[in-house]
Amino acid sequence: MGFSTRQIHAGVTPDPLTGSILTPIYQTTTYVQPSVDEYLSKGFTYSRSGNPTVRALELKLADLEGGVDCACFGTGMSAIQGVMLAFLNAGDHAIVSDVAYGGTYRLCTKVLSRFGIDFTFADGSDPDAVAAAARDNTTFFLTETPANPTMKCSDIAAISEIAKKAGAVHAVDNTYLTPYYQLPLELGADIAIHSTTKYMDGHNATVGGAVISATDEHAEAVRFIQNSTGSIMSPQVAWLTSQGCKTMSLRMDAQSANAMAIAKHLELHPKVAQVSYPGLESFPQYELASRQASGYGAMLWFEVKGGLTAGKKLMDNIDVFSLAENLGSVESLITHPVTMTHADVEEAERKRVGIIDGLVRVSVGLEDVEDLIDALDRALELV
Repeated sequence: MGFSTRQIHAGVTPDPLTGSILTPIYQTTTYVQPSVDEYLSKGFTYSRSGNPTVRALELKLADLEGGVDCACFGTGMSAIQGVMLAFLNAGDHAIVSDVAYGGTYRLCTKVLSRFGIDFTFADGSDPDAVAAAARDNTTFFLTETPANPTMKCSDIAAISEIAKKAGAVHAVDNTYLTPYYQLPLELGADIAIHSTTKYMDGHNATVGGAVISATDEHAEAVRFIQNSTGSIMSPQVAWLTSQGCKTMSLRMDAQSANAMAIAKHLELHPKVAQVSYPGLESFPQYELASRQASGYGAMLWFEVKGGLTAGKKLMDNIDVFSLAENLGSVESLITHPVTMTHADVEEAERKRVGIIDGLVRVSVGLEDVEDLIDALDRALELV
């Protein structure tokens, strides 16, 4: 079946008791067992280890990504942490995209590094640089593509080959493009990670994460960490996310079309110094972005002439766009990564990877694109 059909029906069956077309919210801690000998006969024992509402979402996301199974977590960061704990031990080395969400960088450098795990942040747009960073003790690769916030794209297939030669696990953060546009497992990756908070929810209503595995072995390793650490998704969040998933393809197409129109408009604006959007032919990895994904997504960034001061003035005076963290929602959001999402990344490291002080990140929503462009133009007039 096609993606739109699967995003609605995968993992969902009518409730056997009432015929409810929606999976009920099983708001329960524990599950009564028929007998000692029939323990687990109904599949659930305790909601830290599994919940029917959460399980329905997990089956849906595994289907959409083309994986064997999925484990849902309380947040996107707990999903990334769960994967790293599943495949990294003290003394191991991991290679992470040099441009990544600030929370990922913080987890690696300020938490997991305390337990004897070494990290190298390599340029994912250059497979040779990634290969050169590999060591004898490299056991894990994490690729974020397109990367937050610079939109840098990495060659998933090439890095997957490098990981396989190293005998390592390759995980891809697929949050920006979703399985509707990009399928890392088909390109050779072992794991796909999502902040379900973003496009899967799509309505600024929940926080959550998901890890989809290509093999049963990897799925079991992730599930063990999920259960052991208690980093689980709640039934309420799973239910809301399941409803959001049903319109994901429609929202992605509409938001991406808006983003393309805005990127083209800003590229010609006299007060804009530069624009970065994978769908523009001026984008450095335009060929790669077009080859490994079926769409370009709804994220972009630009720099106003006048740098940081001008960018702040624009963000403080714009309407329609909300100045807020998060991305992927039906509401258009505007963010200053240096102050907000990437504040924990050291200044030297930000500059090394291209997160400039004047970078304005935009998550394009579902508003009328004419209103969005008009709001940007009016704000640009003030700088």
